[in-house]
Amino acid sequence: MSLTLHNTRTRQKEAFVPLREGEVTMYVCGPTVYSFPHIGNARPAVVFDVLARLLRTRYRLTYARNITDIDDKINKAAAEQGVPIGEITDRFEAVYREDMAALGVQPPDLEPQATDHVPGIIDMIARLIGSGHAYAAEDHVLFRVRAYADYGALSGRDRRDLLAGARVEVAPYKEDAGDFVLWKPSTPDLPGWDSPWGRGRPGWHIECSAMIAQHLGPTIDIHGGGNDLIFPHHENELAQSTCAHGGQLFVRYWLHNGFVNVDHAKMSKSLGNVLLVRNLLKEAPGEAIRLALLSAHYRQPLDWTSDVLPEARRKLDRLYGALRDVPAGEAGQADPDFIAALDDDLNTPKALAVLFDLARTINRSESTAERQDLAARLRAGGRLLGLLGEDPEAWLQGAEGQGSLTAAAVEALLAQRLAARQSRDFATADRIRDELVANRIVILDGPEGTRWRRAGN
Repeated sequence: MSLTLHNTRTRQKEAFVPLREGEVTMYVCGPTVYSFPHIGNARPAVVFDVLARLLRTRYRLTYARNITDIDDKINKAAAEQGVPIGEITDRFEAVYREDMAALGVQPPDLEPQATDHVPGIIDMIARLIGSGHAYAAEDHVLFRVRAYADYGALSGRDRRDLLAGARVEVAPYKEDAGDFVLWKPSTPDLPGWDSPWGRGRPGWHIECSAMIAQHLGPTIDIHGGGNDLIFPHHENELAQSTCAHGGQLFVRYWLHNGFVNVDHAKMSKSLGNVLLVRNLLKEAPGEAIRLALLSAHYRQPLDWTSDVLPEARRKLDRLYGALRDVPAGEAGQADPDFIAALDDDLNTPKALAVLFDLARTINRSESTAERQDLAARLRAGGRLLGLLGEDPEAWLQGAEGQGSLTAAAVEALLAQRLAARQSRDFATADRIRDELVANRIVILDGPEGTRWRRAGN
């Protein structure tokens, strides 16, 4: 089965065929670096990391994920904190990378920053003005929406309907209410660059178009991001990039992930339910957060409740438990059913189900050779999802600090319990066992001795 992806532009699944044989270009909208990333920011990073891992098994992939470091939100944060704008962007760019790394997200091949691409942005704007698709007015430059007949095609709605449901700036210098800003003036206290239209800074949408053109070319294979970016960001990107390159196709496959809701409600500052990745990492390992994000199909909404992380931790315990007694051998191939699930528009819930089936079969099998083969397939599937990279014993015992007892303390109590049992002091042995259980330590007595793990949260 070949890879199929749901194309937002056509609203259907399509067989994936790259523009150039053996090569794939992919661009995903990255963070605007002005605050700590939340779980909604993490979802596209994890989803497209899985897609990148899958694509790399078959193609030479060039994956770009940008950094937006010119934005009014950044300017506002710097003003509120009384620090230079660069201090805000440098800090939260580093925070984003750290948090995503904790979730097992591999760095993209390219991580372009908007501030490094202002000359290319100015050049693209000039070309749009020259072709009649943009105009200068009162120190601004705006894209002339009515000059692009297919505007609204990505989101599948009439332009008037789109504008009625969106926040658009009404300004007297606009020819049409839907015209969007490519360049705007900067006051002396704001970042700015010299341009034919005066000192100013780029609008948000043109930044991505210019970065894509410079690093990946006028036509790319895959463009990804969250559903909230379809309009206006990606709609505007599509319009200006197509017009800037003489009508060439901009993106072959548009992919968008669904929202993360919290207890069935939209995550928002006004509701006070924004879940920061940094805080969630205090509750559970990054691998558990990653599995939780992959537990729903990427195009569907994901409802985050208090049960999500404990359940993800229990699921990982099951997978690591199946690998615990099977020594890691040579790298194997992922199970065909697992690959078929990912090939079906990145169906991670179905792919995870295959991994759990493998774990159950490992636990039932009495054949060493079969267990090793199944474990190799389980580990290979885990690698494609960015899971199961830890030592099973270390995972099941948990990192020190996760429980009230350190690993050394647990081992010492187990040694005392063993000595008590050997001297037939069963009252002491039972007391130690009760103490371990009270500290959420699961004791596993077997023919080969006693092992332990921390209970799932």
